[in-house]
Amino acid sequence: MKKVYIAMSADLIHPGHSNIINTATQYGEVTVGVLTDEAIASYKRLPYMNYEQRAVIVQSIKGVHQVVPQKTLDYVANLQDLKPDYVVHGDDWKTGIQRATRQRVIDTLAEWGGELIEPSYTQGISSTMINQALKDVGTTPDNRRKRLGRLLSAKPLIRAMEAHSGLSGLIVEQCQVDKDGSLQEFDAIWLSSLTDSTSKGKPDIECVDLTSRLSTVNDILEVTTKPIIYDGDSGGLPEHFVFMVRSLERLGVSAVIIEDKIGLKQNSLSESSVVQSQDSIENVCYKIKQGKAAQVTDEFMVISRCESLISGAGPEDALKRVTAYIDAGADGIMIHSKATSPDQIHEFCAEFQLLEKKVPLVVVPSTFPQVTEQELENWGVNVVIYANQLLRSAYPAMMKTATSILTHGRAKEADGNCMPIKDILNLVQ
Repeated sequence: MKKVYIAMSADLIHPGHSNIINTATQYGEVTVGVLTDEAIASYKRLPYMNYEQRAVIVQSIKGVHQVVPQKTLDYVANLQDLKPDYVVHGDDWKTGIQRATRQRVIDTLAEWGGELIEPSYTQGISSTMINQALKDVGTTPDNRRKRLGRLLSAKPLIRAMEAHSGLSGLIVEQCQVDKDGSLQEFDAIWLSSLTDSTSKGKPDIECVDLTSRLSTVNDILEVTTKPIIYDGDSGGLPEHFVFMVRSLERLGVSAVIIEDKIGLKQNSLSESSVVQSQDSIENVCYKIKQGKAAQVTDEFMVISRCESLISGAGPEDALKRVTAYIDAGADGIMIHSKATSPDQIHEFCAEFQLLEKKVPLVVVPSTFPQVTEQELENWGVNVVIYANQLLRSAYPAMMKTATSILTHGRAKEADGNCMPIKDILNLVQ
């Protein structure tokens, strides 16, 4: 029997998929290459279901002989392994970003006389449309909480952007850029204590209590679907941290990051003369253990933030501390620095990769914004957090508009700084 190959994401099966599979069965025995999470995440948002779930569904479809993983967007590796007589794909990829992939399929099939079959694309429905409809409906706490772990497994580097309100959450949720045929977007939302406090007109000294901050979390949860990483400051007393973990986990937050400082909280990047002391390794480890023991689900993450580079204790102390934090059960490490060069972080990353136990590494490049995501990925960083840029850019824009109105005694000159009213109404409908 002739062999036929189809590749699909199969996140949400629709009539278009049925049409392709039915066409393929007319030519021979059908193998479906289901794209892995890694392959899909390389060019668009992580699928709703993981690879194993999608593979089971496709395997159950009438006419499918077998399912194999397709680990990249490119078909070539699977085609050379299976050497099918036919590849079936809708004719929608003759133009656009998939045109080059189509040509590689044609060239590879030519090596053994294979043929590309292209039935007409099913109009009026697509996975993208269905995904958008699901996005409009929202998500559940369980699905959102699990998503960060799936992203860490699927992508070499996750980018998170801060949000401090429902509106800024919408920006992180919706902002997308088509870059060389790949859809670039933020993977997660960072709920910063600095921007949350500042948006309330208060200093970043842990004076905004958990109840107030959870109100901000809820505002963001209501209008977004992406995983949330929560800035837990020091986490408070171990007995209090337990309640923070349970509250965040119940809401669907994916992770909390706590720093190893003690005493009155001062922002790590503050130029204040107030001395900021690190807590003892024993105390931090105890707090981590208490937090991990308090959580109910397996997927919630407690990430420990090390301030040794900030405090001046240096890289050797940082490595000693993070090793102990990992042994205590920390699901990840955030290393922080207020140097204007990324060299100190680079040095730490190199040593961190030599540790026996591997956990995700988080970096916040607030004071060294010149470092690129590709550089961080090359250094072994798993999560980059843009921790305060949205609020920092919003304030000067609002001040400019307010100044213009006072200067001119009317709003006309400020109109150029503002989005049209109809656009702001459409944004929140």
